[in-house]
Amino acid sequence: MRKLKILHYPNLKTVLMVEEVLKKANNPMMREELKKKLPHKIMHQTLNVILTYLEESGKIIDGRKGIIWIYNPSKKLDKAIRQGLDL
Repeated sequence: MRKLKILHYPNLKTVLMVEEVLKKANNPMMREELKKKLPHKIMHQTLNVILTYLEESGKIIDGRKGIIWIYNPSKKLDKAIRQGLDL
């Protein structure tokens, strides 16, 4: 993870809450929109820590147009990707 001075680490409940909102979103959303859709308030820095973790673990993309969920745990997709690579 990037070296940040983190004042407050998120707990698992908060991480799962953010994941759930992003999974259900049909379109990319900006940070402020995401914060409004969360059932509980969250500190901006805590949200940034969660989003950094999710992006580095390959679950989201945080781009110019917003944040979108990209993770797909499909075994068929994973197999197709592995077979398509030249190793």
